[in-house]
Amino acid sequence: MNNLKLDVDGQIAVLQIARPAALNALNSETLDELNQVLSEVEARDDVKVLILTGGPDKKDNPYKSFVAGADIKEMVNFTAAEARAFGMRAAEPFFKLMNMRQVTIAAVNGFALGGGCEIAMACDIRIASESALFGQPEVGLGIIPGFGGTQRLARLVGMGRAKELIFTGSNIDAQEAYRIGLVNKVVPNEELMDTAKKMAGKIASNASFAVSIAKAAINNGYDMDIKNAVEYEANLFGITCSTHDKTEGMTAFIEGRKEKNFTDF
Repeated sequence: MNNLKLDVDGQIAVLQIARPAALNALNSETLDELNQVLSEVEARDDVKVLILTGGPDKKDNPYKSFVAGADIKEMVNFTAAEARAFGMRAAEPFFKLMNMRQVTIAAVNGFALGGGCEIAMACDIRIASESALFGQPEVGLGIIPGFGGTQRLARLVGMGRAKELIFTGSNIDAQEAYRIGLVNKVVPNEELMDTAKKMAGKIASNASFAVSIAKAAINNGYDMDIKNAVEYEANLFGITCSTHDKTEGMTAFIEGRKEKNFTDF
């Protein structure tokens, strides 16, 4: 991998986007590498949670940029067909972040603009450092968000706020992102990765198959009408009740023991 770094420690994987000269901007090569490594992580039974973050800039500042956006130098001469293909090229790894059985946490350590905001929104949970900056500035470049921004932002913060951010092209700081529901938590810069890993550890300590099924229930039921969504949930609830982990978790509860031997995934 030329633009990514993957580190696995126990049940937690940390995937770092590392293009320091470009503030971790997403070009075609990075998107292809991302697609490949996410497929590899999803196939691993030992990894329960994936943390996505940005590497330091060329001056070794770790809080400069998460992902500064899509690579404008690559995009500047795109035809309409090439731009569409670029958007679909991003869609595949972004949907993997959204739908893979592992929980995905974006640890946003700086600029999360354009494609950076979009890739963070594709993750299940977003934790921001105090220096993080979010925005969809595409209309100022004569384009619109092309990596899912018009769709995921409205689903996260509501249509009115999404329209305001996209139509104005304005950036917002981490506290405002938290206020409107774009991020789950804001922490001091130096506490970002520890916070993300602590949350990842808490998630990984639970029954991983149940967590993955809960993720599917939320994602797939979101756009259903409530009657069908509740029925869908009941079906998945039934599936979890046929597992070893259900027997183990409930038996441990009845016996009053904290130690649980969860094995399903």
